[in-house]
Amino acid sequence: MGRLKFQTPTGMHDIVGEEEKYFQKIFDICQKIANFYRFERIETPILEQTALFTKGVGNATDIVQKQMFTFNSNGDSLTLRPEGTAPVMRAYLQLGMKSLPQPVKLWYFGPFFRKERPQFGRFRQFWQFGFEIIGNKSPVLDSLILQIFYNLLKELNLKDLIVEINSIGCSNCRPHFKRALLSYFKARQKSLCQDCKKRLKENPLRILDCKQEKCRQIISQAPQILDYLCEECHNHLKEVLEFCDEISIPYSLNPYLVRGLDYYTKTTFEIFETKSENKNLALVGGGRYDNLAKILGGVSTPAVGGAGGVERIVILMKKQKEKLNLFYQPKVFLAQLGKLAKRKSLILLEEFRKSKILVGELISSESLKSQLDRANKMGARYVLILGQKEALRDEIIIKDMKTGTQKTIKLDKVVKEIKKRLKNYASES
Repeated sequence: MGRLKFQTPTGMHDIVGEEEKYFQKIFDICQKIANFYRFERIETPILEQTALFTKGVGNATDIVQKQMFTFNSNGDSLTLRPEGTAPVMRAYLQLGMKSLPQPVKLWYFGPFFRKERPQFGRFRQFWQFGFEIIGNKSPVLDSLILQIFYNLLKELNLKDLIVEINSIGCSNCRPHFKRALLSYFKARQKSLCQDCKKRLKENPLRILDCKQEKCRQIISQAPQILDYLCEECHNHLKEVLEFCDEISIPYSLNPYLVRGLDYYTKTTFEIFETKSENKNLALVGGGRYDNLAKILGGVSTPAVGGAGGVERIVILMKKQKEKLNLFYQPKVFLAQLGKLAKRKSLILLEEFRKSKILVGELISSESLKSQLDRANKMGARYVLILGQKEALRDEIIIKDMKTGTQKTIKLDKVVKEIKKRLKNYASES
């Protein structure tokens, strides 16, 4: 067969079948945790004004310089959202959430877009979930965000997790650190990669985020932010780590962790799976961004949050030795034969749906054997058989697939009977 004329664009993929079940599993856990901690879901537009990201994320970042899908529409420069925090803060400011009881807790789950080279765990359209707490500067909220993400990954059955954490200071102490970095990297400029030579002129902090091996070696001997933190930033980090100790979150202090966005202040963090084949791919990343609201034209507002990469998490979930129960299989299967039986089956399926009883079917099939084979593959305990004769008499056969016994009852009694049997079945197992 030749190559199909139309295929998904490079770096983008369909989410269907087993893949979709993993996505749904992650969404369900996010929603459960969000409901417990009283986070309200927010859906921001896929498109935002380009300036939201050039100002909020930073002109010197790789996201803005290399990765944004941007186009003009009627004189407006619009960008497919490359990340979630700036749009959430934009919504907080635009919708006047400052007047709500603080802090405001918001969460999201959706697609994002970056024009980067597709590779393992990296896509041009990718999905993220995020949790953001806006309106309070307490370090306990940094630890709460860490706890939420760490426990969420644990609940998805991921093991060997480690949190890397750092502080990148504030507008008071970071300039001193940047000057020290500038001096250090200028002396080694010839050994840096081309991107880092450019970063040296624009923002030397970005060099710390470089993944190239020759730059990593130079970075390993660079000045550390921890030596330059002001008293407020030092105390903030100290309290965050004390809270992490209290809630038994395993962490490693990484003095070179800066993240690739300019809006971070104080706490930054990433969560990794230590035994993953690609240890450089963070499953979750985030931190505190107290300056973002002011950068976007609002009143200075403290905030902290993070986001997790859905596709990266799915890759690890698939590799777990313990198979996750992602598919809830119906314990009841409805088999039918003939046009009258099909018509009555449609009515019966709706009655089961209203009674919240999941029922499998292959209603398009004319073969009883095919339908029974499907019921066996699904592991159905009870098969309901509605043939032409039963349909004329308003009856139906209930076959117990475990014992092999079967019973004919009136059609209007079958939902009640199945409810009773499923209750007994649940108590047996």
